[in-house]
Amino acid sequence: MSGAGQGSQQNQVLQPGQITLAQLATVVGVATVLYVAQDVFVPLAIAMLVTFALSPLVTALRHRGLPLLWTVLAVVTTAFTTMALFSLLVVGQLGQLAQNLPTFQANILAKVEGLKQTGGENGIVARLSDMIAAINAQIGQALPVEGAAPVPPMPVQVIEPSNAVQLLQNLVFPLISPIATVGLVVVVVIFMLMERERLRDRFIRLVGSNDLHRTTQVLEEAGGRVANYLLVQLLVNVIYALPIGFGLWLIGVPNAALWGMLTLVLRFVPYIGSVLAAAFPLFLAFAVSPDWSAVLWTAALFVTVEFITSNAVEPWLYGSRTGVSPLAIIVAAIFWTFLWGPLGLVLSTPLTVCLVVLGRHVPQFALFDILFGDEPVLAPHAKLYQRLLAGDAMEATFGAEEALEEVGIVDYYQSTLIPALLLAQDDRDRGVMTADQEARLAGVAMTVVQDLAAEVEAEIAAPPETADDEILPGAGLRLAVVGGRSAMDDVAAAVLAQAMQIEGATARANPHFDLSPQRLAALQTAEADCLLLCFVDPRPTRASLLHVRRIKRADPRLRVGVVILEMPTHLATGTDEMRKVAPVAVEKLAEAEELGADFVATTLDAAMEAAWLRSPAKPVPAAPKPKPRARSRARTHAAADKPVTG
Repeated sequence: MSGAGQGSQQNQVLQPGQITLAQLATVVGVATVLYVAQDVFVPLAIAMLVTFALSPLVTALRHRGLPLLWTVLAVVTTAFTTMALFSLLVVGQLGQLAQNLPTFQANILAKVEGLKQTGGENGIVARLSDMIAAINAQIGQALPVEGAAPVPPMPVQVIEPSNAVQLLQNLVFPLISPIATVGLVVVVVIFMLMERERLRDRFIRLVGSNDLHRTTQVLEEAGGRVANYLLVQLLVNVIYALPIGFGLWLIGVPNAALWGMLTLVLRFVPYIGSVLAAAFPLFLAFAVSPDWSAVLWTAALFVTVEFITSNAVEPWLYGSRTGVSPLAIIVAAIFWTFLWGPLGLVLSTPLTVCLVVLGRHVPQFALFDILFGDEPVLAPHAKLYQRLLAGDAMEATFGAEEALEEVGIVDYYQSTLIPALLLAQDDRDRGVMTADQEARLAGVAMTVVQDLAAEVEAEIAAPPETADDEILPGAGLRLAVVGGRSAMDDVAAAVLAQAMQIEGATARANPHFDLSPQRLAALQTAEADCLLLCFVDPRPTRASLLHVRRIKRADPRLRVGVVILEMPTHLATGTDEMRKVAPVAVEKLAEAEELGADFVATTLDAAMEAAWLRSPAKPVPAAPKPKPRARSRARTHAAADKPVTG
C-alpha cells in the first residue's frame, strides 16, 4: 500500500477519536446551555438517575405479573416517602441542635482560652484571638475625629414600600419552588418508568437505528452501570453510617442520629464526602466535652470506619467498576459543581458514567470515553512502541513485567513486543524515523529483552505442570539465531532465542554484523544444528537473503531457516489508534526457499515448530549461470556492413 493510501486510511480510522474544533465548540455550547438552563436540566437529570435506580425494582415486580401502572406507582411512592421521612428526621434533628448550641458556648470559650494559655502570649492562637478582638473593636465603633469626642453610631433602618406581589416573591415563592421541583421530579420519574420501552425505541431511532446491537448495548450498559453504582453506593453508605451514628451516640456527641443520616447522604459526594461528614461531629465533640477525649474518640471512629469501608466493604460489594478513571471523577466533580452547584457535585459521577458508556459504543461520542474512561486508550503494543520511541527503558520493562503476571513471556513477545518492532519498522520504511531514533529504539528494546532474561530463567526452572511436559520439544537441540539486516532484527533474534530456551533448546543470539565475511566464524555454525535468520522487514532485500546460500555452502549439513515476522492476525487490520502495517511479501518467502532455506516462517511459534524438526538439511542450490552478455545493436550492424576481405 502506498504512503498516501496509508495516510488516508489512518485519518479515516482515527477520525472517531480525534478532538476537532467542531467537537470542542459543541461541548462548550452544550455546557453553556446546561449552565443557563439549569432550572430545567437539573430536575431532568435527577429524575433520570432516580429512574435508573428504580428500574431494576420495577422490572423485578413486573416479572411477578403485577400491572405496570400499579407497580410504578407503588415503587415511586415508597421511594419518595422514604426520602420525605428521612428529610423530616434531618430537619427535626437540626432544630434540636440549634436549641442546644448556646449551652456549648462555655466549653468552646474554655478550650480556646486553654489553647491560648498553652501557646503563651506569643502563640498562634493568642495572636489570632487578639487580631479578631481588634477587628471587632474597629468595626464596632466609628473612627474618632481628631480633637472631638467620639460620637456613638446612629442606627439607620431602611424601609421600602412593599405590595402583595413583592410579599409573594419574598415569602411564598421560596417555599413553593423546592416543593414544585420535587413534584416535577416525581411526575417525570413516573412517566419515565411508564414509558421506558418507548423512550428506548426513540433513543435507538435518534442515535443509531441502523445498528440496533450497538445501541441496545449502550442502553443496557448505561442503565446497568448507573443503577449498580447508585444502589451499591447506597448500601455502602448505610453500612458506613450505622456504626458512625452508633459510635457517636456512645461517645456522647449530641444528635448522633442526625450525623449518621447526614453521613449517609454526604458519602454520595466523591472523595470529600467523608471529610465533610466528619467535620460537623468533630466540631460538636470539641464543643460539648470539657476535655479532648471526645474529639480524639470521634476522629478515631471516622478513621477506623473509613479504613474498613474503603479496604474491605467497597471492594467486596462493588461487582463492577463504574468505568470512569479516578482522575476523571475529580475533574467531573469540579465541572458539574461549576455548572449546577452542590447538586452537580452529587450527580457528577453517575452523569459522567453515562457519558463514558455513550462514548464507548457510539463513535460520535468517543471523546468522552478517551478523556474519562478507565480502560487503556492505547493497545499494549502501541503503548510499548511509544515508550521505546521515547527511550524509556524503565517504564517499558515495568509494563512488560506487569503484563507477564497474566500471560507467558512467549505470548507477550508474540502479542506485544514483536508488533511494537513491526510498527517501528513500518515507520522506518515510510521515512518518518531517523537513524538516531532507530538506534535508540533498538537499544532500548534490547535492554528490555535483557532485563526479562530473569523471567526466562524462572520459567525454565519452573517444574512441569504435567508428566507430558517433562520432555520439551527443543531438548537437545543447538540453535543459532541471527539478526538479518538491522539492529531491530537483532532484537527479534534475541526474542526468538529466549523463546527457544524456554522450550528446552540451547539457543544463542548473534547480531547482524556477524554475517559479514570477516566475522562469519563468530556464528560458530559447527556447534549448531540449525540457524535462523530473523527479519522484521516484510520485504528483506535479496542481498540479505543471499546469506542463506553462503552459510549453507560453508556448512552443508546445517539447516538454515528464514523468519520474516508478521503482525498477529488480531492486529493485522489495524486498531483505532494505529494504522495497518504492510504484510509479509509472499514473493519474499518464495525467494528465501529458492535460495536454499530449509523452511520459512512468519511467527515465533511457526519458527520454533520448524526448528524442532530433525530432518536433514536441503542441498545447496546451484547458483544460476550468468546470461551471456549481448552485443550492442550498433556493433552488430557495424560488423554486418564491414566488407569481407580475403
